[in-house]
Amino acid sequence: MERIKREAYLSILRNFKDQQIIKIITGIRRCGKSTLLELFQDYLKESGIEENQIISINFEDADYEELQDRKKLYEYLKAKLVKGKKTYIFLDEIQKVNEFEKTVDSLFINKDVDLYITGSNAWFLSSELATLLTGRYIEIKMLPLSFKEYLSAFEDKTDLSRKFRDYLQYSSFPQAIQLFKINPENIKLFLDGIYNTILFKDVMQRKGITDKNTLERVTKYLYDNIGNRTSMKNITDNIEGLEKNNSYNTVSTYVQALIDSYIVYKANRYDIKGKEFLKTQEKYYAVDVGLRYYMLGQGSGKDMGHILENVVYLELLRRGYEVYIGKYDDLEVDFVAKNSKDTIYYQVALTTRESAQSNNSVLERELVPLKRINDNYPKYILTLDDDLDADFDGIKKINVLDWLLMEQNS
Repeated sequence: MERIKREAYLSILRNFKDQQIIKIITGIRRCGKSTLLELFQDYLKESGIEENQIISINFEDADYEELQDRKKLYEYLKAKLVKGKKTYIFLDEIQKVNEFEKTVDSLFINKDVDLYITGSNAWFLSSELATLLTGRYIEIKMLPLSFKEYLSAFEDKTDLSRKFRDYLQYSSFPQAIQLFKINPENIKLFLDGIYNTILFKDVMQRKGITDKNTLERVTKYLYDNIGNRTSMKNITDNIEGLEKNNSYNTVSTYVQALIDSYIVYKANRYDIKGKEFLKTQEKYYAVDVGLRYYMLGQGSGKDMGHILENVVYLELLRRGYEVYIGKYDDLEVDFVAKNSKDTIYYQVALTTRESAQSNNSVLERELVPLKRINDNYPKYILTLDDDLDADFDGIKKINVLDWLLMEQNS
């Protein structure tokens, strides 16, 4: 299968190569974590690292089932260490190993070991592991393909609008591209496998959830309401059959489990004027729009404004930002993107073009919250309009496809 080079993630691994720090790669199943490890191993070999200096174990491979015992795993790895040289150890889907954190900690102590591990849910980064390894690991949060990465898989780079629609409808999971090239109808079965594995294996079995029907209804509700302000009460009020005395706690548990499995992402609200984080009326986004089409049907594509918002949210995460929903008095800014150096404000709109009846209200509605913000941080409006980029007193309007294909600095 053709491997798409994930340069943004590879560059992080290259930068931390040989550093005395554990590299932990997290992300939803099938987003490309295993392939990333393979690509990095190829880089090591091209850099002169010998084959026997690389140990790679995928714990989803039945050949390694007995190594899910942490003591056996440690003895196996210890016996393969190359004396006098660095040994690069890759442990894929490490959460399958019982008390794996003790093995990881023992390996970390060895200065001749460079350690890389992956996991498909946030539980393996539990408080116990985080406490044990405080200050000794970095987390690389991996997502399915960006539009730029998706486009790199095609020789023909023309008709971006058509390819963007395919990117949305037929999924951003790497393997979906291969299926799309053979027969797009196969993608539904592929997504069905991902969905069922996550819900019934990662979520239900691991969290001890027995009510499959309610879990599915909560998942579909969140996917149907991407980009809408949501509370646990909103969800419970819209799901019939829950026992009222424990519905809030039940839904809250289910939502957190979905977040921990990376199938759902939560964006909290931020008061720009008061410079404080808010605890209510957050928004939720899908890890993959194609998965949303699979779950809700083709009619869900009518909500293109929120779909576009979902795409921008995920792209900002890929670019290393913490992303919040902005509040300024009674106005809303779609996204406040923050990192250690910068803050950027974004409005996302399907179009700012006006009909004869609207009297330019759409553009003004998007501009007003940004104009209110009294600071010098960059401000953007992202739309699917194909006219020339524009500037409104320092607020830049950019076509979202152009923005998605830009270098990751805007």
